[in-house]
Amino acid sequence: MTITKFEKSDMLCKRAQEVIPGGAHTYTKGADQSPKLGPKFIDYGKGSHVWDVDGNEYVDWAMGLTAVSLGHAYEPIINAVNRELLRGVNFQCPSPIEVELAELFLQEVPSAEMVKFAKNGSTVTTAAVKLARAYTGKNHVAFCSDHGFFSYDDWYISKKPNNSGIPEGIDKLSLTFKYNDISSVEKIFDQYPNQIACVILEPMEFDFPEDNFLCKVKELCRKNGTVFILDEMITGFRLGYPGAHKMLNVDADLTTWGKGIANGFSCCLLAGKKEIMELGGINHNKKRVFLISTTHGAETHALRAAIETIKITKQENSVARNKEMGTKIINEMKKLIEANGLNDHVEIKGHPCWPLMLFKDENKNLSDGYKTLLYQEMIKRGILFRGTFVSTISHDVLDLEKTLDAFSGSFDIYKKALNDKNGYKSFLVGDPVKPVFREWN
Repeated sequence: MTITKFEKSDMLCKRAQEVIPGGAHTYTKGADQSPKLGPKFIDYGKGSHVWDVDGNEYVDWAMGLTAVSLGHAYEPIINAVNRELLRGVNFQCPSPIEVELAELFLQEVPSAEMVKFAKNGSTVTTAAVKLARAYTGKNHVAFCSDHGFFSYDDWYISKKPNNSGIPEGIDKLSLTFKYNDISSVEKIFDQYPNQIACVILEPMEFDFPEDNFLCKVKELCRKNGTVFILDEMITGFRLGYPGAHKMLNVDADLTTWGKGIANGFSCCLLAGKKEIMELGGINHNKKRVFLISTTHGAETHALRAAIETIKITKQENSVARNKEMGTKIINEMKKLIEANGLNDHVEIKGHPCWPLMLFKDENKNLSDGYKTLLYQEMIKRGILFRGTFVSTISHDVLDLEKTLDAFSGSFDIYKKALNDKNGYKSFLVGDPVKPVFREWN
């Protein structure tokens, strides 16, 4: 069956635009990130599948922007959360479960000595920056410009095209460097001597570190009295256990965690060395840092979801299983790309637990138009795909077979577009998806 009808989804999308800025609560879920012939609202999910509000069923490779690590409505997690909900979720004083999760997490992440909870990733990355500034007495922040997203707060968004609403001058405190380019890191230390409070980057995104890059960055931080922060928001409990930094054999002063740690429930963590983290506490005589203070940051049901997710991730050996699935995906996709003569136009790269596909036009340049065409064609064939494969232990061989079959059919359309005088425009309904970071709508 070809999926092409989205009447309820489109209607709901119009209603949402009237009452919600952007129509969604994260910009990467907005209508401008989806093909016109595609779902704008998901009704429910189970395992590796989701159903949109029009009743269309899909194999889901997006998995809640990587937040769902085991599967939608994963029964052991749901059961544990339900039991916790019956006990109440928020109290005047801390709940014992806060200590339980903190101790479990620190046991699993040897480089961390203290931990603080929050509800979203921006909260903990910004808290890490604040803590680094307080600890070092320095003001500048350096982040990797190649990595997708760190925070909606001023220190990060001030450097983006869509920085409206941020006071002029704040961007001058934020510096950028390139991944796997140690000279770009050395350059900012040379230009801003004894001024950089922290360096923050993901251990890796879709490129593996080369020439001992991470350790060299860490050493530069050590020499310059700078806090070294690794953002494990996506990579944690996915690319390695407990995180990518362990897989890559490097530790950090501070780490941030979130997507994947509670199987879709809202639980994020800031973790790190005690001498830094304790500045946000009350048992010292140093200047007080108002680190993170969130009423909902330690809701008990979300913490229970995190505890169970960590336990199941270990018990089910999910990282190894996802790596096996991802390796099959990469190998089979390379065969398909080769068989269709698309080597110059389609590429797959990255860690097996999080592969990325790139789509290029007739001139071999990256193209939002061709990318959107591929999304559209995959949706028609029952696959919800947004450029990356987020494998979970709920995905099975049938999901993979259906996905490969859908790619085979979609590549036929892709090739026709490449040979058409109007390119993708002859086959794509509506406009291409737009970059999230853009100055104008």
